[in-house]
Amino acid sequence: MNKKIISIIVALMMSLIVAFSGCVESSDSGASEVTQTVEIVDMVGRTVEVPAEVQKIVCSGPGCLRLISYLNATEKLVGIEDFENTNLIGRPYRLAHPEFSELSVIGNGGPQDINVGPDPEKVLNVMPEVIFITYMEASNADELQKKTGIPVVVLSYGALGNFKNDAIFDSLTLSGKILGKEERAEEVISFISNIQDDLDKRTSEIPNEEKPSIYVGAIGNKGIHGIDSTEGSYPPFESLNTENIAKTASNEHIFISKEQLIEWNPEFIFIDEGGISIVYEDYEKNPDYYNSLDAFKNGNVYGILPFNYYTTNIDTAMADSYYIGTILYPETFSDIDPKAKADEIYEFLVGKGVYSEMNEMFEGFENLDFSNQ
Repeated sequence: MNKKIISIIVALMMSLIVAFSGCVESSDSGASEVTQTVEIVDMVGRTVEVPAEVQKIVCSGPGCLRLISYLNATEKLVGIEDFENTNLIGRPYRLAHPEFSELSVIGNGGPQDINVGPDPEKVLNVMPEVIFITYMEASNADELQKKTGIPVVVLSYGALGNFKNDAIFDSLTLSGKILGKEERAEEVISFISNIQDDLDKRTSEIPNEEKPSIYVGAIGNKGIHGIDSTEGSYPPFESLNTENIAKTASNEHIFISKEQLIEWNPEFIFIDEGGISIVYEDYEKNPDYYNSLDAFKNGNVYGILPFNYYTTNIDTAMADSYYIGTILYPETFSDIDPKAKADEIYEFLVGKGVYSEMNEMFEGFENLDFSNQ
């Protein structure tokens, strides 16, 4: 009898041990899955551990959401800045994705929050696995990571000259690796590089004496400005190897005097339509000044889409380049329909052709007639 009882007890103990072992194994397997990470180095040189597979992210800072949109990784978003909801003007990635409005808000965003980042408490409400951010110093990124316990990965836009921008390409490669979008990152980099190569092929051999003098005015810089606001290294001009007359004064954004523009007297003037209302107002006050310029007298004033909204909208800048090319070098760009080309670029990068929506916000690619204002 005792032997039978002992046998039963032993059998029960063995069953419990087996059952317990199964639970431990399952638990260990789950823990291993959760804690599996990879090390990356972000764009400010920080070594960050991120999950090997990332399903939930948030974006903060100028241009961050744009880069993620270019990667076709928007399905992983669980939160965005309020700035991305309240101001859609001039941002193709936002026009192409109205569903972003349904996401939780993680902070204010906008220029005032540069190098500040999102609200840690609001970030924790949506529990992303990675926080992507732009324009943040390493120490501030470390602090945000400490407050949230969530990996913070800093991306970069660098300084945009022509469209082959190492900082942007490296940011796409890095975020593509983290999000399992390596192939898409390569496709985007190739697409942008091929556009610059095409523009070079069309313009790099044009002799300087055949290049007209050109100027761009009304460039936005911490607000909208008039015709005196210009830039020496203006990306669409740089991409076309043009003779930007303002480059003789500076490579940066500058404000020039009206006397300086009269002295330069460029053959063609392009107006950034973000500030076109100011140019119209100034023209009404002082038409003689404008009509003293050859570009105005000869009807060579053209509107281009603004691309500096929450940093550079690369897609719009490239579309502007093709339009400007058709104006300056019509034979070289005779095969290009600028509006169709813009939609081709938008379709590839943000998933939807939004030229018509951009055109409604501004005046689109147009020869501007100031005499009717």
